[in-house]
Amino acid sequence: MNRTKEFQELRPLLFSIAYRILGSVAEAEDAVQETWLRFDGSPTEVRSPKAFLSAAVTRISIDVLRSARVRRETYVGPWFPEPLLADPYDDPERSAELADSVSMAALLLLERLSPLERAVFVLREVFDFGFPDIASAVGRSETACRQLAVRARRHMAAGRPRFDADRRERDALASRFFEALHDGDMAGLQDLLAADVSLVGDGGGKAPQLARAVAGARNVARLLAAVFPALDRVEVTCERHEVNGQPGAVFRDRDGRVLQTLSLDILDGRVQAVRVVLNPDKLAHLGPVADAWTISERLKRTRRPAETD
Repeated sequence: MNRTKEFQELRPLLFSIAYRILGSVAEAEDAVQETWLRFDGSPTEVRSPKAFLSAAVTRISIDVLRSARVRRETYVGPWFPEPLLADPYDDPERSAELADSVSMAALLLLERLSPLERAVFVLREVFDFGFPDIASAVGRSETACRQLAVRARRHMAAGRPRFDADRRERDALASRFFEALHDGDMAGLQDLLAADVSLVGDGGGKAPQLARAVAGARNVARLLAAVFPALDRVEVTCERHEVNGQPGAVFRDRDGRVLQTLSLDILDGRVQAVRVVLNPDKLAHLGPVADAWTISERLKRTRRPAETD
């Protein structure tokens, strides 16, 4: 098998590793491309393409993450990962686990780890790499990697997200949520929300905050019931879609351009968190992006008296 074919077969795995380390689709794709250049340009025989490529993409991702975190220190407002609609890596025996590991909640929790801890945790806990391969990938001894894994698991344990094991029940609740959202049914929405639910939007200073940080079932239900039916009046459509492995939706303007994504964390039969990504830089990989500022102005012109209270 030639190197091009070997790389293409492993590309889904490489992207999935890079995305979980970086939380960025664009940066993960760049890391995978750089990995290919190193693989293609290697003058020596590669005995294990999987080990070589996984190590290369991990090292590249660690370096990118270190510089990215410096930039995030000046990020405007809450920071969320770039929304991922489909993980290219699939393992039928671990599909639920892989979906949970790429959720917004899990990726935000990974932000608590150092770059090395994050890489070791992803390789070990998500993709089940052995410590010899992990040590080679991160440039540390096996003993050091085991210690990094222990620290990473300890940091993750306290706040590690859990999702409903019965995905059919989860999806049924999500369907009720989106029906109530479409109808502007505040009471129906409130009944589906956890008492301490939070609604947070990531606009990065580049889009209006259509969903400011709000906490509490009543407050979140009231805002959702006001804003999302209003979007329908300006011809914004809601397209149900899994976002980062969890129930969600992509909202598009009348020309089909992406306005925002919305994802839900569901546990114990209630929506625990609603996360909206509005930053156009984080939506570009999904296709043409709508002008959120123009839509915001149209919303103001069509606002009903009850919505101005």
